[in-house]
Amino acid sequence: MTLVSYAQTTPATQLRDVPQEYVHKLVSAEVLLTGWAPAGEDRVTVTARWPRGHAFYEPVTGRHDPMLLAETLRQSIPLISHALYDVPLGHHLIWQHFTFEVAPDAMVLDSGPMDVELRITCGDITRRGGRLAALTMDIEILRDGRHLGTAHTRFSSNAPAIYRRLRGDRGTAPGATSPTPLTPPIPPAPAGRNHADDVVLSPTSQPHQWQLRVDQTHPILFDHPVDHAPGMLLLEAARQAAHAVQDPLGRPAFPIRFESAFFRYVEFDAPCLITAHVEPAAYPKGHQSISVTALQEDNEAFSCRVTLAHPAP
Repeated sequence: MTLVSYAQTTPATQLRDVPQEYVHKLVSAEVLLTGWAPAGEDRVTVTARWPRGHAFYEPVTGRHDPMLLAETLRQSIPLISHALYDVPLGHHLIWQHFTFEVAPDAMVLDSGPMDVELRITCGDITRRGGRLAALTMDIEILRDGRHLGTAHTRFSSNAPAIYRRLRGDRGTAPGATSPTPLTPPIPPAPAGRNHADDVVLSPTSQPHQWQLRVDQTHPILFDHPVDHAPGMLLLEAARQAAHAVQDPLGRPAFPIRFESAFFRYVEFDAPCLITAHVEPAAYPKGHQSISVTALQEDNEAFSCRVTLAHPAP
């Protein structure tokens, strides 16, 4: 991962507002980004504010949920696409791969909200017909000027006509967005959650295997209508599966690293199986790596390696 050093933090007076439609969220309270500013050719600074408490991204071991960072980075993708590269609203932005890592000590809760700064460098830019078709982002994340984490991601941008061709009947046929019947959740504690409504795994007859639970009424994961399972749902499934495998009793674990790849769309009209296994020890003491796979109609749709730590509260 290559990160470009920024000379200094962008002054708040130079930051531009973040239009809500640029982060693809319908509920204004779920917009985490607070400002952005160009920082050179294909570089941009983005600021965000994380609430001390969130209805879905709840604190973990006295720290902010790392999935808040994932959602912050996800919101940065459409913001940069629309604001910096003039991608029209209505184009479809699709994850190809996404890796991020956090320092647990930098995620400790404070008495109020936490402000973070993302220093983003864009590269490997592909254009089609003069418009952005794909790019890679390398991100350094800071809290009060101190290192909080890093991220690396690549995504594609598709015009509506191209997206319709990619989706075929799955995206346009009647019933394509109708889910399979909503299945019951596993108990919240093994999934690392406090509420059953936030569990995205359903039990199966096989150990370390679950069915993806797709609740399109969930107010956070399904903020707006989509025709396939969102990337944040798959990342949450990976986090919950990793938690369930590392400790079925539900004892706290803190995710510090996600390495994910998106191979195919996960559809609503067919079951998706989530499997997980603990990898051989390859990290320092106190860390554990779990490999998670999403399989639908005998095809691998998504994979993620989740690394967990057990830091002191």
